Amino acid sequence: MDVTDVDFEEMYQGKTPIGEKVPWDIAGPQPAVVALEADGGFHGEVLDIGCGLGENAMFLASRGHRVTGLDGAPTALARARETAAKRGLDLTFAQADATRLEGYEGRFDAVLDSALYHCLDEEQRHAYVAALVRATKPGARLNIFCFSDEVPANFPVPYRITEQNLRETVGNGWTISVLEPAVYTTAMSREGLIAAVSAVSEEEKPDPTALDALDVDEQGRVLVPMWRLAADRA
Repeated sequence: MDVTDVDFEEMYQGKTPIGEKVPWDIAGPQPAVVALEADGGFHGEVLDIGCGLGENAMFLASRGHRVTGLDGAPTALARARETAAKRGLDLTFAQADATRLEGYEGRFDAVLDSALYHCLDEEQRHAYVAALVRATKPGARLNIFCFSDEVPANFPVPYRITEQNLRETVGNGWTISVLEPAVYTTAMSREGLIAAVSAVSEEEKPDPTALDALDVDEQGRVLVPMWRLAADRA
């Protein structure tokens, strides 16, 4: 399985070697997003880009924010709408191409990217960053969480992102004020991670000891090294 060319619609339909549940579905918002919201990281009209199943977007809506969640996977969006309706939350979910964002020009005051940036190749990243500039208002805040180059070599991720890449690519149109290490909470235990690596690896016997450096939280969920970036639009 080539994780640089993942079909996310198929993943949300359970059509992958790693099972029916996507490894980022923790049935709640990312703890890092909860902390960021508590620190005032969002204001005005908020875009959750690459929202997936919508847990981060729904959390922000529950905190009183006006939220639009955009994603490219119809199955994820359908499930997000269903969950939001059950919870009585008022927010919008819609399908969109993150590298274009047509129809959203000048709309948003704040953006959340929780694990989308590292799914894009370099050409797509430049188009994406430019699209975010078009979709936001002057002074908008951009918050990105993406996998860092500290992720172990045999951990199945599309791309590992360097500090230099973020500074050069995101810095083209945005003024970066925060760029620091963070962690991303997965839905996988260590055993589940090893099984996932085995399922997608081209090696017959991937070395599980290479993953030992990854921490787990109090629930035994694997934590993956990320970058947290905050930037403002001119």
